[in-house]
Amino acid sequence: MSDEATTATPSPAPPAPTGPPPKVTNRGRSAAPAASANSETSDIPEYEYFIQPGPRGYPPLTEYLDIWDVDMMKRPDESNKIAHHTMLYHSDYLIVRRGQEFQVKIIFNRAYKPAEDKFALEFVIGSSPQFSKGTYVPVFPTRERQTTWEGRITNTSDNVVTMAITPAANCIVGKYQMYVAVVTPYGIRRTRKESSRDMYILFNPWAAEDAVFLDDETERQECVMTEMGIIYHGAYDDIAERDWNYGQFNYGILDACLYIMDRAEMPITNRGDPIKVVRVASAMLNSRDDEGVLVGNWSGDYTYGVAPTSWTGSTDILLTYNSSKMPVCYAQCWVYAAVFNTFLRCLGIPSRVVTNYYSAHDNDGNLKTDIILDENGKIDRNRTRDSIWNYHCWNECYMSRPDLPPGFGGWQVVDATPQETSDGMYRCGPASVQAIKHGQICFPFDAAFVFAEINSDVVFHSRRKDGTMEPVRVNRTHVGRLVLTKSPGDVTRRDITDQYKFAEGSTEERTVLEKAEEYGCKREKSSPPAADVDVVLPNLEISVGDNFELNVEFINKSDERRTVDAYISGSVVYYTGVASTEFLFLTPRVAIDPKTNKKEVASVESKNYMKRLVEQANLHFIVTGKIRETGQIITAMKVVTLRNPKLIVEVSGKGKVSEEMIANVEFTNPFSFNLENVYIRMEGPGMMEPKSRYYRLITGGSSLT
Repeated sequence: MSDEATTATPSPAPPAPTGPPPKVTNRGRSAAPAASANSETSDIPEYEYFIQPGPRGYPPLTEYLDIWDVDMMKRPDESNKIAHHTMLYHSDYLIVRRGQEFQVKIIFNRAYKPAEDKFALEFVIGSSPQFSKGTYVPVFPTRERQTTWEGRITNTSDNVVTMAITPAANCIVGKYQMYVAVVTPYGIRRTRKESSRDMYILFNPWAAEDAVFLDDETERQECVMTEMGIIYHGAYDDIAERDWNYGQFNYGILDACLYIMDRAEMPITNRGDPIKVVRVASAMLNSRDDEGVLVGNWSGDYTYGVAPTSWTGSTDILLTYNSSKMPVCYAQCWVYAAVFNTFLRCLGIPSRVVTNYYSAHDNDGNLKTDIILDENGKIDRNRTRDSIWNYHCWNECYMSRPDLPPGFGGWQVVDATPQETSDGMYRCGPASVQAIKHGQICFPFDAAFVFAEINSDVVFHSRRKDGTMEPVRVNRTHVGRLVLTKSPGDVTRRDITDQYKFAEGSTEERTVLEKAEEYGCKREKSSPPAADVDVVLPNLEISVGDNFELNVEFINKSDERRTVDAYISGSVVYYTGVASTEFLFLTPRVAIDPKTNKKEVASVESKNYMKRLVEQANLHFIVTGKIRETGQIITAMKVVTLRNPKLIVEVSGKGKVSEEMIANVEFTNPFSFNLENVYIRMEGPGMMEPKSRYYRLITGGSSLT
């Protein structure tokens, strides 16, 4: 045996791949791809024989019952759409709600003989229908032979049979194909695939067995059937309203909503569960990680899309997404909430848009919004990272929560504005409002995040030169000051703050916060002693372009003279609380006699803020100061939303069916300077498609009609 050394020659490295990456299939991993697109259909054979063909082929089935036609009874004035509250959908198809009976008429070639004729209706959804998965459902007319969907014959006259079908109250929601199948001794003969026999099945808030059942007709009319809404914005002490056309019944909107679930590749079999549907939609309505419906933009530069404040309704957005298959530009929180509302109402899930004033968005998951001051009490904007949104809009939808203990069903918070990730995607909810109110923030999904949005403490820290910080003031009532939604059946607002939290300072509130701490929410424990000087900022109603005075009142509650080194800062802010630029900075020294008050007046000229204004025109004033005698810090904050010039809309004409009406829009430029690149958008649900006009220039003081 030779002792030669064995040498290993290095093998050449594999060539670098060129071209597109190989398409990975599910071959070898699953028997067939999971059905995840409602738009994909399967071909059901017209003939299905039970026997092998003889020498002359298959026997003819001509002597058996044959189907001539099917009447889906789908007109808006027919019984199906009226009973199912779907008569407002602009659609040529039958639309019904699950858990409730609907009827179809079948026209045979001769009179139906129950003793010898056998037939069934077949409902099919998705690309691989299976009985066990609920994607293929046969419905039989005889009581002996029933499936999860009930069937019965309600009327026979000559060769016309009227059959009533009740889909299961938990069946899949989406677009189904319907077939009529006749069973003969040799095989099955069924109707050809015909798009006019397609139909939609939606969630049913009127059916007690449905998970979205809402036992209040006024609330159902508002949260399912109403197409126009009001979204609240502005500031807590100066509430503004924005009208919105949800347009959930408009032509093409239902298909667009189903496309959103298709685009998410949501398995068809999950689409009967409202919890899963709203969680998928919460991720899909923003484009952050899934090419979803809307691109968020808070920068003020909307060159490549529509400014968020320009949208008047959801129709344009959803139809554009469905046709272009690309995210639509641009959105901010109320646009996400409004389009999400359209999606939910369109599919039959009761929903409403909710606005939370002073909504905390703290970056580190504790219950604190930290504002950093230097040793003299001046705000350190570079080190202050947390922001408090002047307002934030989200949605509530109504459903049972079988995945939670009893008592936590009802209204659930869902939020499509991309703020934080949840299970790796930008989405939020559904989180039970009841769980948030009672501090049970361990329950899925994202209850802790929403709890912090309405319960955070604002903590002012004094930062020493060596970098250490100590809390000098804690404001426990600023955040989550007011939660509003539209009143059902009315144009007034409804305060629902008490559904989210107990009264500030009550024993229940303390218990809830302790409960939340058990589940890992960290709060500010320290209570720095209150200073003996108060500082108060006034309520102001100011229009864009006004000069005004800010009266800052210092109140000395002690028996001794006090001197305050104050800092008065005014900044232009985005509605998210993020500062853009500072336009006012004063450092008065204020001496106050015992038990008296003193006003410090700051004059603000419009030229100082007008050039710096960002969208929604919010000014944020913050006054901080240090009392010389005691070393205590005092603070006050105020958001002022500037009023925009008004649009006047007048409608002329009698308001009669088939008669033309004219809508006049008037606008006057109240400023001394010109307004450039002005867009006017207008729409009316059911009457007028969204229209827009562009004006390159509106000179100062001039009007347009």
